Amino acid sequence: MMKQASKCTFERERALGHGIRELASELRLVEPTDYVAFVRAERFANIAHLVASSAELFFKPGTISFGHAGEVDLKWGEPPSVVLDMEFRHLRVSVYFRLVLEALRAGVEITYVSFEGASDVPDENTRHLIEAIADARFAPIADGGNTAPRPARTDNDKPQTSLDA
Repeated sequence: MMKQASKCTFERERALGHGIRELASELRLVEPTDYVAFVRAERFANIAHLVASSAELFFKPGTISFGHAGEVDLKWGEPPSVVLDMEFRHLRVSVYFRLVLEALRAGVEITYVSFEGASDVPDENTRHLIEAIADARFAPIADGGNTAPRPARTDNDKPQTSLDA
């Protein structure tokens, strides 16, 4: 049986991942070499612009932003992995998360979540997050035939949910 905190984290990552699926797909259109150049040269304003211009297609202004940090995992013989620190803020919910962009998928890993006026019941807070994500979008979340993103990794300490983007 999962611990309550792990179960809530997984459910929240799944909801967030499902909510930003199209945004992740849009960001995966950028060449990995561009992300490498921006991260290595600390040109985080360029990444912020890419995120903002991609987010404006799906989200209300100011709800999704780049957290001005990122990393690139680039090894010989392996596909690159780009990790962007991101922020979601809407309806008194703040989520800091890492968006992992890979060749065939994307994933999210929540690093911090805050609910203004939080409930003592974690499931109620999770429902509030889901409502905030839905309200922050211009259009309802597209189902795409797969409503449940799969876990991207099995690391129990740091759950990460795949977006199947």
